[in-house]
Amino acid sequence: MAAIVGCAGLEPVMAAIEAGKTVALANKEALVTAGRLMTEAATQSGATILPVDSEHNAIFQCIACSRNEDVSKIILTASGGPFRTATAEAIAAATPAQAVAHPNWSMGAKISVDSATLMNKGLELIEAHYLFGLASERIDIVIHPQSVIHSLVEFVDGSVLAQLSAPDMRTPIAHALAWPDRVAVSTNRLDLAAIASLTFEQPDLDRFPALGLARAALKAGPARVAALSAANEIAVEAFLTGRIRFLDICRIVQEAMAALEGTEAGLIAKTPSSFAEVAAVDQAARRAALRIAGSLAAA
Repeated sequence: MAAIVGCAGLEPVMAAIEAGKTVALANKEALVTAGRLMTEAATQSGATILPVDSEHNAIFQCIACSRNEDVSKIILTASGGPFRTATAEAIAAATPAQAVAHPNWSMGAKISVDSATLMNKGLELIEAHYLFGLASERIDIVIHPQSVIHSLVEFVDGSVLAQLSAPDMRTPIAHALAWPDRVAVSTNRLDLAAIASLTFEQPDLDRFPALGLARAALKAGPARVAALSAANEIAVEAFLTGRIRFLDICRIVQEAMAALEGTEAGLIAKTPSSFAEVAAVDQAARRAALRIAGSLAAA
């Protein structure tokens, strides 16, 4: 089970994959920063990567034994986080305590802030691309406030399969640990009549620009994706420690990416072919993000 938060989890995950192990992957940043290297290493070693994120585990369950060519698209669901219905003014004034107060899930501070900005869903978009081999255009995101449907898969015949369960991480963790079998888990069971309705919305890219940043990074290439993840880690830490405002998180990520296009253009333009090259992009993005965060904190 790989659950170290951030890029720090990449090296042990790669070691396990290269050793041909079965890896239950709960660390999304490892796959985000080095997805191509990880999937290629898994193919060479015979390792198995099992997704633990509730959304990707749901997709894994829905696809089951279907062929990849049978899949038309996948649909990731997002709760919308604590600021789903907040005004732009309220979001701008958000505190760390408000940002980590997720309405449905109990998570660590970093992931909770990512959920509040919707960067978490942007990282999951990238993760889904590497896990399931689908282009960005075949991965949709919808806001689903109840967090009952964890993701959906649309097939070429028009059928759509969804995985539903109570919002409890014990379910996807148990599925990954027991796979290909299933084990009994003492979680709450769904009472659809009590839930009464399941609703869906389009994400608001103006209030939550992180989704657009993540999709643009995925289209631009693996180095940009690694830079996005690293800059976001620095920005979230700066927000949690009170040095920047909530809206500065995406600003730092965007400006750090732009800075690397100038100062590290050669580094960020190439596709990393080793862990060392991924680490170089990661460190360059962190330096840029730290510099920008420092200037915002001093302002």
